[in-house]
Amino acid sequence: MAENGTDCDQRRIGMSKEQHNGNFTDSSLLSERKRRDREERLNIVLWRQPLVTLQYFFLETLINLKEWTIKLWHRRSILVSFLLMLAVLTATYYVEGRHQQYVRYMEKKFFWCAYWVGLGILSSVGLGTGLHTFLLYLGPHIASVTLAAYECNSVNFPEPPYPDQIICPDEEVSGGSISLWAIISKVRLEACMWGAGTAIGELPPYFMARAARLSGAEPDDEEYQEFEEMLEHAETAQDFASRAKLAVQNLVQKVGFFGILACASIPNPLFDLAGITCGHFLVPFWTFFGATLIGKAVIKMHIQKLFVIITFSKHIVEQMVSLIGAVPSIGPSLQKPFQEYLEAQRIKLHHKHDAGVPQGENWLSWMFEKLVIVMVCYFILSIINSMAQSYAKRLQQKMYSEEKTK
Repeated sequence: MAENGTDCDQRRIGMSKEQHNGNFTDSSLLSERKRRDREERLNIVLWRQPLVTLQYFFLETLINLKEWTIKLWHRRSILVSFLLMLAVLTATYYVEGRHQQYVRYMEKKFFWCAYWVGLGILSSVGLGTGLHTFLLYLGPHIASVTLAAYECNSVNFPEPPYPDQIICPDEEVSGGSISLWAIISKVRLEACMWGAGTAIGELPPYFMARAARLSGAEPDDEEYQEFEEMLEHAETAQDFASRAKLAVQNLVQKVGFFGILACASIPNPLFDLAGITCGHFLVPFWTFFGATLIGKAVIKMHIQKLFVIITFSKHIVEQMVSLIGAVPSIGPSLQKPFQEYLEAQRIKLHHKHDAGVPQGENWLSWMFEKLVIVMVCYFILSIINSMAQSYAKRLQQKMYSEEKTK
């Protein structure tokens, strides 16, 4: 692995020498031009240049579809095997028989797991800003199950309507109290699938840095360039952000599997840097992905689950509502909608699923629904802007290559 890294470094040094002997002999002019190009790309957004942004977005989409089609054609044996397996599964799904009960059960579990894995990928994948699906989906789901468990004194919610709707079971549970472990077990599948999705979403930075190191090419990626600049100026780093990034890089590089596990097991906004570091130093794939998967889908998710469950336990919620009422002047007016919302949730929990759902909406739930819509729309806009800027980067790279060949 060290020999491969040395060869790549030698090739990179050779390329940099050739570059200095070419058209761009002045590095300051080159860096200034790249800075202007970056600023020009950042101005390609829907609220500033809507027509150009949409045009570049569609062109980038077509290019990506073409690239994916070519990759699928080169791997047509895998594609044919997948289609054959899909045909067998389709036949199994539609042919009548005793196996249908197992097919329906597997279908339900598969789509439920795929839903949470997809939300996890959206939360961490490198498209735009990422969608904060824990705050928008998983966190509220765990909170709803927690509130229902304490109100019903049980987690045996009837299926269906659970998980689409939570109502208390018909049989009354007398005595005792709901345990923390019972609530954790009830939401473990959803939380672990979401954590696995976030681990999958961390793979693009790893593959990008690994491919760049093996090929010796300089990828036009701001995060990777920032990483290389950080390595060059590691000894002179003074500000807190640079020191924090350097600490993550040193931990991952020196400790290996357990360093990656430690970074993945805590809420860490710098984890993209860990993926770039592992790719740059050619850390084996299963070392990186295995540590990331265990850290995010097992350790980190149990920490986040415990935090949400404890925060939304019955006595904590009641104390929070009472504290809101103690705020001078505006306390009672703020406390009333929270009390109405909690009371509405209790009524829903005890409402029989065959009698319909009671109508009525609280302004808190209305605001949360609108917040979800706004954040999803912003995420879609960020994807459009990001892809449009990627196409602008293609045009700039093409211009660079044409100038070098003159």
